[in-house]
Amino acid sequence: MSTQNAINWPEKYLPGTGDNFVSNEVIVQGITADRVWRYLTDTSTWESYYDNVADISFPGGGGPELRRDLDFSFGTFGFPPLDARVVEFQAPGEGVPGRLSWTARQDVEPQERLDVLHAWLVEDLPGGRVRVLTQETQIGRPAAELAKQIPNPMLGGHQAWLDGLVRAASGTLGA
Repeated sequence: MSTQNAINWPEKYLPGTGDNFVSNEVIVQGITADRVWRYLTDTSTWESYYDNVADISFPGGGGPELRRDLDFSFGTFGFPPLDARVVEFQAPGEGVPGRLSWTARQDVEPQERLDVLHAWLVEDLPGGRVRVLTQETQIGRPAAELAKQIPNPMLGGHQAWLDGLVRAASGTLGA
């Protein structure tokens, strides 16, 4: 029996306590956690496999590779640019899952503010499989409005990100 790891959640963003929560996961064969990790943490590749992200920048320098405590900005889901900060960064290793998470906020009027924690877990599983889990907790009125939509746009958007990430890591992006 194999136990699968879980996201590490700061209390503020604990699933079910915010205004919107989504969870997406894929388990596939033929690629490794290391390969997925390269595409996930190199923001210069994001727009090649995920069409719902744009205008990635690093106001304080650094990038395009993510690392702990790195500040970056990006646009997604039609929101004004989000100011993000990497809060967890652990590359995958033997028996150790890759962990990446960032907080993101908007510099807008309080009633339109969105505050999120987007977390990723990438781990090799027995049988030459890799598991990629992404979850996000959102706080704020825009998040509550997204949560009311059926289907939830975040659920579909994050699934597209996962699917594109897997295609990029497997070398089948243009296929």
